[in-house]
Amino acid sequence: MLPGRMSPRSRRHLAMGVFAALGLAFLAATHTYLANRLVIDPGWPEPVRSLGLVFVGLLGALLVAQPIAERSLRRPASLWIAWPASIWMGAGFWMLLVLFATDAALWVAGGVAQAADASVVDASATASWRAALTFGLAFVGLGVGLRTALAGPDVVGQRFAIANWPEALDGFRIVQISDIHIGPILGRDFAARLTERVNALDPDLVVVTGDLVDGDAELLADEVAPFAGLRGRHGVYFVTGNHDHYSGADPWVDMVTSLGMRALRNERVEIGDGDACFDLVGVDDHHAHFVGDGREDLERALDGRDPQRPAVLLAHDPATFKSARHAAVDLQLSGHTHGGQIWPFAWFVRLATPWVAGRYREGRVQLYVSRGTGFWGPPLRLGAPAEITEITLHPSHDDAHPEEPR
Repeated sequence: MLPGRMSPRSRRHLAMGVFAALGLAFLAATHTYLANRLVIDPGWPEPVRSLGLVFVGLLGALLVAQPIAERSLRRPASLWIAWPASIWMGAGFWMLLVLFATDAALWVAGGVAQAADASVVDASATASWRAALTFGLAFVGLGVGLRTALAGPDVVGQRFAIANWPEALDGFRIVQISDIHIGPILGRDFAARLTERVNALDPDLVVVTGDLVDGDAELLADEVAPFAGLRGRHGVYFVTGNHDHYSGADPWVDMVTSLGMRALRNERVEIGDGDACFDLVGVDDHHAHFVGDGREDLERALDGRDPQRPAVLLAHDPATFKSARHAAVDLQLSGHTHGGQIWPFAWFVRLATPWVAGRYREGRVQLYVSRGTGFWGPPLRLGAPAEITEITLHPSHDDAHPEEPR
């Protein structure tokens, strides 16, 4: 069958196959580079050299095994793969950055030496100190990043003034949690502590803006069970994130519904009564079409609403702001980016979206991007601490309220 005549399912399978092949090629290339720079170039004696090469190969294999384990093994069995694979993902990222930087520096030094008719920098003479520098910086980064990530999220207060916000709802508080990623590393204990901390804020509304999980709903049912205790005077609402779709959005929506959350899939609900109300709008993540179990449809979610009534939009990816800033929306709450999670990854995130973390505004429409409440991949946070966001809403005449981190 020609590609243009493929069924949507076949096209998805082809796209996933190509993505997997590219991912494996990338892993092979980066681990070959690491083996050359950290094991072969320094000229370690045997058996250190052979053991080092085997070790690098095993670490690469762990990264392949980890996503398979998270979708096929129950905790705690999956943790035996998830922990070393996740830590290596972070350490390997930092090592690559250091090695790329030193490669660039040595290339410049070599060019300068040639221009001065001096001896070219001997790469073999610097290989040992470069390896030592790389290991040292990775060790320090791991220590700081692990401590920040495992300390848990901070409570961050944010105040927003909204045009035509009802006076009767002045001071309305929404607690946002996002990008929790229950699964490979974080489990039931984290969910229970998070639920307790959210409830201690006594919110009017609780919203979960996607990426609740990484893994199969059946395998993680016990890990997410504490979220049944989340309480908000006007309820608990959920929208899907890309990882929820990768993990099976339909069964996960059924799961969160059984836990007492209301899933908003391209729809809206009225919060409050009479004139003291606003629209809460939620859309599927726009990556949903990739796995074929949904699609972001903001137009459908807003269809038929009174544009004079204020609207708060829940959208996992801040990229939805491209559409929301031209729609009858007052405030969009998003996550997805993790604020970069590991410095300097935020700079790479900016290549994909200009909305990385914090507050943004275009005209009347405002956006808040959470740095996330858990973490994905490496159990590390460096320069982007996790957060529970307490959002307080006021009428626009009360716009003198500044940001108030707590």
